[in-house]
Amino acid sequence: MQQEAGTKAVRVWDLPTRLFHWALVLCVLGSVLSAKIGGNAMVWHMRLGYAVLSLILFRLLWGFLGGRWSRFTSFVPGPGKLWRYLSGRPKAGDAFEVGHNPLGALSVLAMLGWLLLQVGSGLIADDEIAITGPLVRFVSTETSLFWTSHHKSWGQWVLYALLGLHVLALLFYRVVKGLNLLRPMLGGDKLLPAQVPASRDGLASRLLALLLLAGCAAAVAWLVGLGAF
Repeated sequence: MQQEAGTKAVRVWDLPTRLFHWALVLCVLGSVLSAKIGGNAMVWHMRLGYAVLSLILFRLLWGFLGGRWSRFTSFVPGPGKLWRYLSGRPKAGDAFEVGHNPLGALSVLAMLGWLLLQVGSGLIADDEIAITGPLVRFVSTETSLFWTSHHKSWGQWVLYALLGLHVLALLFYRVVKGLNLLRPMLGGDKLLPAQVPASRDGLASRLLALLLLAGCAAAVAWLVGLGAF
């Protein structure tokens, strides 16, 4: 990372955010592959789905309690901010170059929202062969069949489209704009003007993240366990 005059390495993505990102990538890929394999691998499809749900719940909480640039207030754009970005007329304090820019923020929200819908549909899905979601008994047969169809057809195709757009955006910024967006998500730091504040990323923050993740995993385990009673 070559430092330019007037810039410094600023911690943008705290460790919990980075670990969340890469854990989500692995869990989603594993979930897709296990579904394509089928058979006994469907057990792992279910387990990875629970893991994805736990991670998303954690990220929603971390959007309020995490480091500065991981918080929703720092990157979720209002209409005015989105227009200024699209028109190329930022005003002081917009900080488009620090964390997620407005389009990136919308793509993140779309990805999280669709994953939440996809996992939720899996909880009440029934393939009528071997695998049923743990909460299927709480909905009608018609509801279960509808969301099973979503989960196995257009639900997964929209997810693939969102993943593809994400990869294409990374390639666009790397090739066209010369910006490596993966590097900050690996190391956490980004070369930015010296006055840009850093995200909190100390031991206390990381312990808080661990407790939140454990709580989210426990909540998902409780939710899944409702189907056993």
